[in-house]
Amino acid sequence: MLDFTSALYLGFEHASCTLPGWASLTLGKPAALEALPGTLQLQRELAVLTGCERALLGSSTLHLFCDLFAMLAKWNVEIWIDEATYPIARWGTDRAAAIGVPVRMFPHHNAAALRRALGTVGAARPVIVTDGYSPVRGTHAPLADYASCAAAGNGLLIVDDTQALGIFGQRGEPMAPYGSGGGGSLRYFSLRDPGVVVLSSLAKAFGVPVAMLGGSQAFVEGFRESSATLVHCSPPSAAALSAAQRALEMNSRFGDALRCRLAERVLRFRRRLPDLLAVRSLFPVQPLRLPAGISARALNQALLGLGISSVLHRDPIAGRSRISFLLTARHLLSEVDCAVENLTNFIRIRSRRRGTKSLTLSKL
Repeated sequence: MLDFTSALYLGFEHASCTLPGWASLTLGKPAALEALPGTLQLQRELAVLTGCERALLGSSTLHLFCDLFAMLAKWNVEIWIDEATYPIARWGTDRAAAIGVPVRMFPHHNAAALRRALGTVGAARPVIVTDGYSPVRGTHAPLADYASCAAAGNGLLIVDDTQALGIFGQRGEPMAPYGSGGGGSLRYFSLRDPGVVVLSSLAKAFGVPVAMLGGSQAFVEGFRESSATLVHCSPPSAAALSAAQRALEMNSRFGDALRCRLAERVLRFRRRLPDLLAVRSLFPVQPLRLPAGISARALNQALLGLGISSVLHRDPIAGRSRISFLLTARHLLSEVDCAVENLTNFIRIRSRRRGTKSLTLSKL
């Protein structure tokens, strides 16, 4: 099976034999009492990587978002959510809404509409929530504009940067199509603002089921003091911490080379499908725009029958079904070519024989 559904973009997998041993998988106590060895060093490295003053580890972005919005619900705030923001951040805002905090949506990546809407409300501090990068639209959020909107009301910008972390980085290197370093959206936009808080899972490009919250020293310390999960939940395990440390070491040593390799595969895919691309981006998530009469579900099933797995999903804004290919640095160019050939064969034959049940497709 050729797998184009994995979000391990850099190909990091962390087999057990690649990780050093640990004396204890967990300490049996919450992080508020004692951190596992290596936690503080990893937090410092993540802060430097992402361009934050300080970072704090969590078991998942869901834990962090729930704690974050529980804390913010005690302030005089209104929450404004970009309408295409990933559901996990929304689940966190639901907690604030249940307590009575106003939660409103604004059009996707539309800073002008947000600014107009903010001008019609009262004196509550705005908390703006967005993804740093939208794979479905293939665009970066206008973070500097959002940060400016937040600052005008003495508010905060909350960025879910899970997709961008490990892919995008400091711009300026001509041979680094995503930027260098893999530090994410704040590095990509050279954005250093005490009113910006970033939350990211390391489970995509870095391949580790652990998350981080980053921001100013004062904000992160306040979050640590108020966090309920640090008191009532176990922290990330020693295995997850070990894998995260390995991921950062690998990223430092040859992450930029892997990002170039990844870009080569994405470019190969795009050059062979110029009429089917839904976004103008080299990001490894490549959604397709199918011709009229071609069903995303039927295409997905046909490809599965040929040994090729792709992602069938729903467009969060348009509401219709879509198919996307997720490419990684581990894919061979021949595998990319094979997927494209079978994809185009299906569309060509279905366009000619629309309404028939038997298709002649090339086999792997």
